Amino acid sequence: MKGDLFSREHMVQPSVAPGMTVENAKCIRYTVDGEMLARQGAMISYRGRLQFERKGQGVGGMFKRAVTGEGLPLMAVRGQGEAWFAHEAQNCFVVDVEPGDEFTVNGRNVLCFDATLSYRISTVKGAGMTGGGLFNSVFTGHGRLGLVCEGSPLVIPVSPQHPVYVDTDAVVGWTAGLQTSLQRSQSIGSMLRGGSGEAVQLVLQGEGFVVVRPSEATPQKAGQH
Repeated sequence: MKGDLFSREHMVQPSVAPGMTVENAKCIRYTVDGEMLARQGAMISYRGRLQFERKGQGVGGMFKRAVTGEGLPLMAVRGQGEAWFAHEAQNCFVVDVEPGDEFTVNGRNVLCFDATLSYRISTVKGAGMTGGGLFNSVFTGHGRLGLVCEGSPLVIPVSPQHPVYVDTDAVVGWTAGLQTSLQRSQSIGSMLRGGSGEAVQLVLQGEGFVVVRPSEATPQKAGQH
């Protein structure tokens, strides 16, 4: 067979090492030699001797339904082989978490990760059950974390002199060392008179980085995740 479809650009090359790599802008390849974790339904292809096990509504309740409206069920992938993961043709990125690091990420942006990573639920103080992205997973330990994002994300530096304000439906995650709070930017009366509707933003202060996607989740879209 000939043609652009069968060019090196699209042809999968042999794996050179175990673990996670970006196959292309929309897909992550994981060369499994033991165990890894991924969101259910994200596996698009595999080869080798692999077994897949449902992990229910998140491992240890990591991802609450409040994050995406549907929760984020996970699966364990075990054995030896290769698996490819993607989600709705969103852009894929890999984050290297090293000892001492801490990365807080919205559950809807998690695609797959090393089993060596630890995680816990974190909530924005005072957020209650309002808005999106306020129940997040905090990853620590040593390993790689595969993320998806609608469009190309913005990585915005945060400093004590320059706090960053983010729409709660657009935030992907942030690094350690940042303090979070909520700020109401408009009065209810302003919104009723035709204001922008951006009533509440997530405020990040301290020293670090915040990752923002160039879109906001609509209720219909969030419920599909």
